[in-house]
Amino acid sequence: MRRIYLFSLICCLLLALCAFKQDHVTTIFMIGDSTMANKSLKDGNLERGWGMALQCFFDDAIRIDNHAVNGRSSKSFIDEGRWQTVVDKIRPGDYVFIQFGHNDEKPKADRHTDPGTTFDANLKRFVKETREKGGIPVLFNAVVRRNFVKQVPRNDDDEALRKTVGATKSNKAEEGDTLYDTHGDYRYAPRHVALAEDVVFIDANAITHRLEQGLGRESSKRLHMWFLPGEEPSVPKGRQDNTHYNVYGAHVVARLLADAVAAEIPQLAAHRVNHTLSVATDGIGDCFTPQQAVDMAPSGEPVTIQLFAGKWQKPSIPRGKKVKFVLREGAEWKKK
Repeated sequence: MRRIYLFSLICCLLLALCAFKQDHVTTIFMIGDSTMANKSLKDGNLERGWGMALQCFFDDAIRIDNHAVNGRSSKSFIDEGRWQTVVDKIRPGDYVFIQFGHNDEKPKADRHTDPGTTFDANLKRFVKETREKGGIPVLFNAVVRRNFVKQVPRNDDDEALRKTVGATKSNKAEEGDTLYDTHGDYRYAPRHVALAEDVVFIDANAITHRLEQGLGRESSKRLHMWFLPGEEPSVPKGRQDNTHYNVYGAHVVARLLADAVAAEIPQLAAHRVNHTLSVATDGIGDCFTPQQAVDMAPSGEPVTIQLFAGKWQKPSIPRGKKVKFVLREGAEWKKK
């Protein structure tokens, strides 16, 4: 009887251990502002934060938990209790990706911090409290704004850009061919803190500067919520938003930053995936259906399309397209 009891106990312990290992995926918590945040899909909204797309570039052993919120600075993120919510969820071995600056530089008292003092102090707090929970902090500096004018435009609220309308081709004359910085010393504070605290630092500012400058004045608009009147049905009057990314831009930036992370952190590099296109119902992908992804896929070259959770209708694949599908998170094809 004793042997049967011990055998049953061992079996239960093994089952519990297996269940724990399956459940214990590594979580990447993300804290930051609108350039990183998840966005509403209401009315066909095309705006995306790069953090919203990041799951597409890591396998199912990594879970992205994005807590970034529009309009938040390091100060307001703490003051509103949002940081404590994240701290309470961190488990040993989890990561926290930290990116602020866009709103810390604004003059409003509920958001403003100063690089070298209050901004740095908040970043150090994120680092310290992440480590106290056994987590691994990663510091990013702010991504660039698409600013091709030497005189930096006064902009006290990036969020107001969503209300801009009537962008026209005449705006072209106001811009040159050089991308100019808008962040000043807020670019450097995360690097300084990372060096002082021995934290991995990702120079998102330099990475996105090279991207936008490389694309140039006109092509860089393709990354952003920048549309002429009548060009995009969801914003029929047009928009001139040089801060926030659209679907395409978020995926381009997320891919580049995932590469940078993988280059610095071998444990995450092991889970880096590089599929051509992604399909998801919650907006994290490039497309909402497999057929849309197939239609987007170039002809004549191998393409991998990953499908996230759900039951999917098999698409029609034209001759000349070499498409392979990868099913994730329990995704499956609908039965005929």
